[in-house]
Amino acid sequence: MNWYQMETDKVEETMNTDIQTGLSDKAVRERQKQYGFNELKEAERPSALLVFLEQFKDFMVVVLLAATLISGLLGEYIDAIAIIAIVLINGFLGYFQERKAEKSLHALKELSAPQVNVLRNNQWVKIASKELVIGDLIKFASGDRIGADLRIVETKSLEIEESALTGESLPVSKKVQPIHSENISLGDQENMAFMGTMVTRGSGIGIVVGTGMDTAMGQIADLLQSAETMITPLQRKLEQLGKILIVVALLLTLLVVVVGVIQGHEIYEMFLAGVSLAVAAIPEGLPAIVTVALSLGVQRMIKKKSIVRKLPAVETLGCASVICSDKTGTMTQNKMTVTHLWSGGETWQVGGTGYEPQGGFYKEEDEVDPKQIKSLHQLLTFGSLCNNAQLLIKDKEYVIDGDPTEGALLVASLKAGLSKEQLASQFKIEHEFPFDSSRKMMSVIVKDNVGNRYVITKGAPDVLLNNSESILWENKQQYLTEKYKSNVKEAIEKLASGALRTIAVAFKPLPENKQIGSEFEVEKDLTFIGLQGMIDPPRPEVKLAVKECKDAGIKTVMITGDHVITAKAIATQLGILPRGGKVLDGYALSSMTVEELEDIVDDVYVFARVSPEHKLKIVKAFQKNGHIVAMTGDGVNDAPAIKAADIGIAMGITGTDVAKEASSLVLLDDNFATIKSAIKEGRNIYENIRKFIRYLLASNVGEILVMLFAMLLGLPLPLVPIQILWVNLVTDGLPAMALGLDQAEDNVMKRNPRSPKEGVFARGLGWKVISRGFLIGIATLIAFMIVYHRDPNNLGYAQTIAFSTLVLAQLIHVFDCRSERSVFHRNPFQNMYLVWAVISSLLLMLVVIYYPPLQPIFHTQFIDPRDWLLIIGLAALPTFLLAGSLLSRKK
Repeated sequence: MNWYQMETDKVEETMNTDIQTGLSDKAVRERQKQYGFNELKEAERPSALLVFLEQFKDFMVVVLLAATLISGLLGEYIDAIAIIAIVLINGFLGYFQERKAEKSLHALKELSAPQVNVLRNNQWVKIASKELVIGDLIKFASGDRIGADLRIVETKSLEIEESALTGESLPVSKKVQPIHSENISLGDQENMAFMGTMVTRGSGIGIVVGTGMDTAMGQIADLLQSAETMITPLQRKLEQLGKILIVVALLLTLLVVVVGVIQGHEIYEMFLAGVSLAVAAIPEGLPAIVTVALSLGVQRMIKKKSIVRKLPAVETLGCASVICSDKTGTMTQNKMTVTHLWSGGETWQVGGTGYEPQGGFYKEEDEVDPKQIKSLHQLLTFGSLCNNAQLLIKDKEYVIDGDPTEGALLVASLKAGLSKEQLASQFKIEHEFPFDSSRKMMSVIVKDNVGNRYVITKGAPDVLLNNSESILWENKQQYLTEKYKSNVKEAIEKLASGALRTIAVAFKPLPENKQIGSEFEVEKDLTFIGLQGMIDPPRPEVKLAVKECKDAGIKTVMITGDHVITAKAIATQLGILPRGGKVLDGYALSSMTVEELEDIVDDVYVFARVSPEHKLKIVKAFQKNGHIVAMTGDGVNDAPAIKAADIGIAMGITGTDVAKEASSLVLLDDNFATIKSAIKEGRNIYENIRKFIRYLLASNVGEILVMLFAMLLGLPLPLVPIQILWVNLVTDGLPAMALGLDQAEDNVMKRNPRSPKEGVFARGLGWKVISRGFLIGIATLIAFMIVYHRDPNNLGYAQTIAFSTLVLAQLIHVFDCRSERSVFHRNPFQNMYLVWAVISSLLLMLVVIYYPPLQPIFHTQFIDPRDWLLIIGLAALPTFLLAGSLLSRKK
């Protein structure tokens, strides 16, 4: 239907809805059943069978299957069956890992779905946009994303950016009146709002007329479905590493085969051994384990109240060297509380904290009744009348619906017994001039029961002072002389020095028949009543989080629109502003170029009185100085800075959809301490990836070297191919996965941020891989040689000893991989996943050795209990030898 041609009441009738009350729960359920959820159909995912078959595309798996075919043709059926079984187990592991990663990403998509304000059962509630149904009424404001196709029924300076649909970058002004033209384009439908478009200015209310695939966006759904799979820089590095390892593995395999054949071994035997070694040398499970580690890390971040929207952010978090954070709501509780009142030279204190309307009024230590003091009563009354906030109770907690500053004024008046209902019976609001950032004021025109009309204005004290011609002093109206102005300014400074934000309240009588002019005419020649001083108390956990960031080499920078004195006081209280640290205000920032800011930005810890537009300049200045910058924001104007930052962080509660879309991380609780937790988790994820790279590669080096050294020494093969494959599956798979779940080391937040250019093998990892791998190979070879020389006629027993030594050496080495320092620096029982993985691997090894039906398959024999002392001693040697040398070097 052409909704844009209809009158709003006709749309209301057609949709069978009520603009005043919205839909009932019953109507919503019926419509959801009929039309389904408000979501675009996803592109078909590959079937489970196809995902499973994808696991066998790897080059080395193809080679292994070719080797299996040759084994079968040569009559080695047991070997062929065993190899196929191992390949299938590997395939199933890869399949389940991929499915788990896919589910995690789907969960993230659900969590980051946009929220909308909808009218249901005569009450405005916030729901996920997918829950919308046809006939719902939703309201939206600047920064919101439209959740469905709407016919607009109410607008206030509304503009919507529709480039996603129309290609037109300029926002479109919206209206309510019907359009009578036929077949007009989406861009000309000025009384419609479309799913996926962004509100850039003003606010509005609309009736949902299209959901899901029935929206304009649904017609181009294929463009939205083809989301690119993001490859992180680390995954790219590992891909390159994999290619290098394939070349190295093939060369080593070729060398082993050639040397073996020269020494008289059968070509088939050496070919199978070479292929097995190549498979062992290439950690084909590495990309899957990295994906699962990132995915599990992201899930842990969700539990800690942060959603990762872009996977590379997980790595970048570990490199962050500067956090630029908003003050309000992020470092503070965002529960503005009036604590001081000033009028006519007198100051009163207000008891109570937060939004609970409980607390008394005090003059020094004596409690006073505000209703008995005219100026105090007027200050609280007019503060509540010039106010759009509402106090609600949700989940047994008082919350403010509206601006926190207005909420603080409202709660202060309620503490004095001045309820909105009571004031509404005494005063009728005739007109409102909404707050405007350029005027820094809000005004209402009220009429009392007697018929007197007043202009009531609240706003920035300096602005109201300049717009006033008189002042309420000692309950009398006095002409505003320079002396009185000086007294007011002194009171403002005194309140601000205590980290209080001040709001001034003024009024003037309005003649009964006087026409209401513009706000500029109405808001002049006022009578200054007084000041309300409020504070947004710091979150108790932020001070410790700031200190931990400092210990981690991360500089915390506070960005606020508050007064310089207030910003300094809060920053000092939280430990952000050191002695000698600079504070820069918006005025100074505006007059600077990015190049000029670069020169001093490293010494600045607080940016006060700044506008969102300044944030981009701050980000660029820090980046030019080589910093990796995390930037928080919640508004539409914050989006460019969030996008430009290395880690853009949006607020989950107060953040607009524009800010969230531009971000790589969303804080569900808008809390600074959550940023610190996310950085810690990001560092730990990267360290865990390094741990299993170290473990896998060192183990693989050990497997290759034991075979190569045996060949060069003219010895028989210490391991048969099936044993190499078993070691590769059992000892590489489970413990490596458990390393990805390891807890952070105690010093992870006491190290400086890593360089984003740091390679995977930085900080001595390459040496650790080679040295540990070398020692594992030597220890396995020594165990084999001792037993083989003791009884040269029983090669199978010597190979079983070598197999056991190799497995055990790797399982002991895995605990060494948990720390950059040594195996003694961490409690092995701290990661019980790893303990159980190692126990499982040991049990599987013992089953292969002692379970008779498996002995012919894996060429194993019963091990004499006395030989376990030799196996354990040599297996422990590589780890404890290097750990001992590290400890002696430190002494």
